[in-house]
Amino acid sequence: MRAVLEARQKAAAAQVKELEAELERVRAALADAEEVHRCRVIGLEQYLEALAEEVSADVPVEVPRRKPVGPRRAVPHRRHASEVTELSPDYQALMAAAVDAGGDGLGARRAAVVLGWDSASASRVEGARARLKRLVERGWLVEAKPGRFTLPLSLPGQDAAGVGRPGGGS
Repeated sequence: MRAVLEARQKAAAAQVKELEAELERVRAALADAEEVHRCRVIGLEQYLEALAEEVSADVPVEVPRRKPVGPRRAVPHRRHASEVTELSPDYQALMAAAVDAGGDGLGARRAAVVLGWDSASASRVEGARARLKRLVERGWLVEAKPGRFTLPLSLPGQDAAGVGRPGGGS
């Protein structure tokens, strides 16, 4: 029995040595692969830098200064915007319709009509409702009653009559 156990122990020790040698080969291969990867990353970065320099050399020096443009339908928060004209045309139209609706409030179906959409289409009405909710989130409108969107009681620096009209009002 002792001879069998010693034979198993020697076999296990041999297997350990083989696996350790294989581990060293794998570690060396990994180090080589990491070095190749590092060199390729550096090469790509150098290529992109050279490409950017080439493109910037082709671009005219004077670029007209314009107001930064965000997403087409971005709605700035009310405290960051000085007037309704900073909103996109669709949102300006919704604000004007909210002014016209007065205390009754603007509904989503009417908002869809204002946007020139088919008010019989449920998806269009929901799209209009989403825009009205976005105006509420950003402080431009309030939803006093569910589904009815009105102007807030006070808008700093503007009277309620001039809020919804691009160009200032009456």
